[in-house]
Amino acid sequence: MLLLASAVALPARADEPARSGGTKVAQNDQSAPRTLVAPVVKHHTEAVYPPSQVASARDVTVVLITTIDAEGHVIDAKVEASQGPEFDEAALVAVRQWEFFPAERNGKPVAARIKVPFHFAPPPPLPIAVPPTPAEHQHTKAEAVPAEEHVHAEEISVYGRSARPSTGASDFVLHLGELSRVPRQNAGEMLKLAPGILLTNEGGDGHAAQVFMRGFDAHDGQDIEFTVNGIPINESGNLHANGYSDTNFIMPELVDSLRVVEGPYDPRQGNYAVAGSADYQLGLERRGLTAKYTIGSFGTHRLVLLWGPKDAGTHTFGGGELYTSDGFGQNRAVKRAIAMGQYEGKLGEKGSYRILATAYANDYQSAGLLRQDDVAAGRKDFYDTYDARQGGQNTRFMVAADFETRSGTTVFYEQAYAIHRGMRLQENFTGYLLDVQQASQSPHPQRGDLIDRDITSITVGNRGFARFNAPFRGQKQELELGYSARYDATEGTQYRVAGQTNQPYHLDIDNKSKLADIGIYADAQIRPLKYVVLKGGVRADLFTFDILNGCAVSDVRRRSDQNPQTDQSCLSQGDFGNYREPVSRATTASVAAMPRASLLVGPFAGVLFSVSYGQGVRSVDPIYVYNDVKTPFASIAAYETGVSYTKTLGSVTLLARSIFFQTHVDRDLVFNQTEGRNTLANGTTRTGWVGAVRATGSFFDTAANVTAVRSTFDDTHLLVPYVPDLVVRSDTAFHHELPLKIDGEKLRGSIASGISFVGKRSLPFNQSSDTIFTLDLSASVAWRMAEIGLSATNLLGTQYRLGEYNFTSDWQNQGDTRPSLVPVRHFAAGAPRALFATLTLTLGGS
Repeated sequence: MLLLASAVALPARADEPARSGGTKVAQNDQSAPRTLVAPVVKHHTEAVYPPSQVASARDVTVVLITTIDAEGHVIDAKVEASQGPEFDEAALVAVRQWEFFPAERNGKPVAARIKVPFHFAPPPPLPIAVPPTPAEHQHTKAEAVPAEEHVHAEEISVYGRSARPSTGASDFVLHLGELSRVPRQNAGEMLKLAPGILLTNEGGDGHAAQVFMRGFDAHDGQDIEFTVNGIPINESGNLHANGYSDTNFIMPELVDSLRVVEGPYDPRQGNYAVAGSADYQLGLERRGLTAKYTIGSFGTHRLVLLWGPKDAGTHTFGGGELYTSDGFGQNRAVKRAIAMGQYEGKLGEKGSYRILATAYANDYQSAGLLRQDDVAAGRKDFYDTYDARQGGQNTRFMVAADFETRSGTTVFYEQAYAIHRGMRLQENFTGYLLDVQQASQSPHPQRGDLIDRDITSITVGNRGFARFNAPFRGQKQELELGYSARYDATEGTQYRVAGQTNQPYHLDIDNKSKLADIGIYADAQIRPLKYVVLKGGVRADLFTFDILNGCAVSDVRRRSDQNPQTDQSCLSQGDFGNYREPVSRATTASVAAMPRASLLVGPFAGVLFSVSYGQGVRSVDPIYVYNDVKTPFASIAAYETGVSYTKTLGSVTLLARSIFFQTHVDRDLVFNQTEGRNTLANGTTRTGWVGAVRATGSFFDTAANVTAVRSTFDDTHLLVPYVPDLVVRSDTAFHHELPLKIDGEKLRGSIASGISFVGKRSLPFNQSSDTIFTLDLSASVAWRMAEIGLSATNLLGTQYRLGEYNFTSDWQNQGDTRPSLVPVRHFAAGAPRALFATLTLTLGGS
């Protein structure tokens, strides 16, 4: 695929023949052989935009004639279309390090020559992680010519998409590359490549992860705008958590890149972008048919089937997953299945379209939380559970279509999508504590606090933009105008379920919500001088709410003497017994305007400075909506200043960043164990620092980041509970050919590690959690179409508490005596050491 350079001293990416588009034999020559297969890139090194040419801001393409021998090695490279010595040399240095699956004629390897264009785009305002995403739509050709026979070429079409301009120092575009070898259990764990992110999960393997970013407890995603291919994942109106984001439906093998913007600095960011946003871009680099089977600890089995036509690009793929595991300890079994497919095609001469469909279902059990005093006394094991009924089920079905095209200097994009979501969740945090005898109720003991939620939602929406660019005073200027619109229809109920009979005894919530969010934005990139860029704009959203509460009356000042409805959850009477229906409807609407701006100065010798400001918003949970009352938005104001440094030494590219930030929220959300969800709290402020570095070479890829943050309430200045003050993460992968051949083919080996350290987290009642340290490791050997891998998570076997909380619970009472109201430590156990073996086979591709 033809990808463009995205920063000074960062790669200018070239076409990868037969990997990025449709292949066809040239029609203008009847003698062209029909059995010729073009070379396919096996491993590549990116070209670097020459630092000496940054000031010129040239947008050029160097075309090389590259000769590849029958073993796939580059043995010669010459410049066919020159753009000057600096650009020519950058392209030559890169292509000489490439390795290919050789060209084939009649199934046998042959030497070949191909044209490889390297497109160098002027550096955007800020470096992004290596390698970059496509910067402009391209349609190019690469020709494969067998060297010894000089036969006519095959024609390979290449399609690309425009990239979003960088917004500042906290804009991280993460291509996994070789770091995909670091053990990761799901797509959510890819977020750890971005600084300051901690993932916990007290809800079980099928439950959305609790995400912490830059001092925010985003809980199940409500403070981070999650998208996949730009399609929203956050679920507006979800009864468990407004903005709930479950990324378990994404197969990790089908993630091409991940863009994380920490902070509300991009005008495209919409609802829930409080701590920031994360966008998964889908793609499959591996061509052909792939079968992958994993077996491991705790009865884990995972079967993955992938396919990508060899003559199609990385954005045409299909895949399926079937996963089962008994889980560690008690009550952690899980079953899930995923299906994902996407097709990309050409739209006219300058455009492309994509059609995407996904399906997902799971069934899982959850151990929930344990009291620390019960584990210390030996009444419970570290990996036990109190209530084996905890767990849930999820379904998600989605279809989407989009297109992008170019007219002159303007790029146009449109997308439409539809999502159906089902969710059931049962959890119990407090045991037998909350079912207090009321005077109006029939006499009863504590019946138990198990919450049973059921949620069904339908989401439809569309979005689009037009991006115009033109030179002014010798500098490239850009303006983007866009919109997004979504409609959510959600139904949710919440029951309390008795421990003895497993029957519901009380209806807490019965809501039907119709929600609309329509936003428009303008985003400009103004370059008054060569080394100065002002980027920013404004976004404005209209939110409308139509809420039908089916259980609006749960208590009155005086009940009817004739019909007191003593044990009914939803009363059909008002004060003094006057009859009324137990329902109520509330409608309201509000507009939020959010200015955002970044100033970038540089780069000077690879150093770039930036300052950013932005406002964001989190829409209200529907349960807090009252008729015609102004919607109580959470408003966010964020500030940051950063510096980045990029340097290339031979084949090694280094990118480092240092960022200081502060974020203020006027209405925050804090976990409430009695509700089993986050609830409204007072305003908070977060101040901190982020450091990140990534180095990539011909045989290694390593990334490390550190985030230190202090999160406090504005009124009391106490620490915000459950938020870590320090998060450190390191990912490293080494890969190289081994000095061993089998049947004339060299083996290729890799080893990768992931290291995490999480500092102490503040807890209620002036306590703090323990620290966390984990080490994950993997190793693999590949030969021809087969690869065998071994991996270990929590290699050191550390017994750690993934999540820690302080609150009151009673698991001994069972309704016989008065429960204790003394808060105690609770925790969710982290996974023990686990070992896995994986066999991967690929046919008909690479």
